[in-house]
Amino acid sequence: MGTWLTERRLTQVATRLRSMRDELSMIDEQLTQFVDDADELSLRALMSETPQASHESNEARKHADAMRKHRGHVLAEIVELEQRQDQLLDQLTAGGAGRA
Repeated sequence: MGTWLTERRLTQVATRLRSMRDELSMIDEQLTQFVDDADELSLRALMSETPQASHESNEARKHADAMRKHRGHVLAEIVELEQRQDQLLDQLTAGGAGRA
């Protein structure tokens, strides 16, 4: 693969990696809020013992669980992108070393 093509792909991966890390940061902030809300609603449900409070608590917990799952997917994609970036850097280095 040509050096210019490797550099182009490396730039694309780096851009995507930056974007995913930004998304992960936002997810972490949202997850903290969702978990706090779920904990608060769970405590309210225990205190009030009403079906409505229990339902709200369960829904909040589901939202927090869904955000945790999404966070896991984003982390997995970040790992894949980092591996791809390493491969591209290896290709770039190998290509440059072969010409030197």
